[in-house]
Amino acid sequence: MTEVHERRLFVASCVALVLTSMTFAIRARLETVFGPYGVGLTLEQIGYAFMPAFWGFTLAMVIGGPIVESIGMRKGMWVAFIFHALGIVATLMASDLASLFTATVFIGLGNGMVEAVCNPLVASMYPQQKTKMLNRFHLWWPAGIVLGSIAGYLLMDIALLSWQVLVATLFVPLALYGYLLIGQSFPQTERMEMGISAVDAAKSLATPLYLFVGFCMLLSAATELGTTQRIESLLAATGVNALLVLAFINGIMIFGRAMAGPISEMISTAGMLWFSAIFSFIGLQLLANATGSFVFVAAGVFAVGITFFWPTTLAFISENLPQSGAVGLSIMGGLGMLSVSFVLPIMGRILDNAIGTEALTIMSTLPAILIVLYGGLFFVRRKRRAAARSAAG
Repeated sequence: MTEVHERRLFVASCVALVLTSMTFAIRARLETVFGPYGVGLTLEQIGYAFMPAFWGFTLAMVIGGPIVESIGMRKGMWVAFIFHALGIVATLMASDLASLFTATVFIGLGNGMVEAVCNPLVASMYPQQKTKMLNRFHLWWPAGIVLGSIAGYLLMDIALLSWQVLVATLFVPLALYGYLLIGQSFPQTERMEMGISAVDAAKSLATPLYLFVGFCMLLSAATELGTTQRIESLLAATGVNALLVLAFINGIMIFGRAMAGPISEMISTAGMLWFSAIFSFIGLQLLANATGSFVFVAAGVFAVGITFFWPTTLAFISENLPQSGAVGLSIMGGLGMLSVSFVLPIMGRILDNAIGTEALTIMSTLPAILIVLYGGLFFVRRKRRAAARSAAG
């Protein structure tokens, strides 16, 4: 594959991820449209309507991994394109719980296929720079959140346009990444290039390390996406515009992920994950007690925490268990989205009966557990590296 093709495929992947994350930001804005003061759904009902965005994402990623290994990454990306197109149209036509649920299913499947294809694609194109390039790819997740949040603020709050206009903006990145895919060839996945059998790849998924990181992914994904997806309701009593806070959080994430390469060289991927857990816990504790302008300070601390969770988890698996291939990365990401699908209605139930600060306090227990788990991983791996260096010389 030529350098020009790699650059074009990487850009197409980033644009597809922008669309994926824009759906999250726009869906957060639609919570008020379809909520108690709009269409009339309760916050718990909205949680159920939004669930397919996550279990659909999970389903597409879990089955997408084997599909990608079988039909190739090029066809997998076009499957994502079709699901995205169907989801956008269905969202524009949504008017109640059932239709919103259906639209979210299509969007979730499209989003999941993007992750199922693009994570192994980036790992295959940049095998010596996985942490750096996976973080650079995933910085376009917060970039899409920022774009979606600002679009919602400008189009609906300032220009007072309908929510359908906001949803229609998703056609822009859809058309762009579709154009970039035309006529492009794709590499094989790492597993295929290494000649590792599907049986050996499956065995790697049952190793203690993969299972450990998979459990941690359940907690870290819920910490990041569960909080940001319900940001409107969580910050309702703080006196600040929640979408501006969401844009602020993701702006910090963009900068942090751009700097992931040098940071990983200083403290390792395990160190980055431990670092993330610590700051996520502190940030949620601060948010639970913040009002006014201090909300942005607390949100900044939280943003520093969640910046590296998702891409560095995938990089850690790709670096330490490369034989797991696209399936390993897809299942890992799928676990993250699955956890969020369960967290959303639970948070909705809490918010229907309490205020956002209580929900934030409860959510902070998740990164608190990760501080212990990732701290243990970091020190165990550091001890083993020191022992290996000592033995070598």
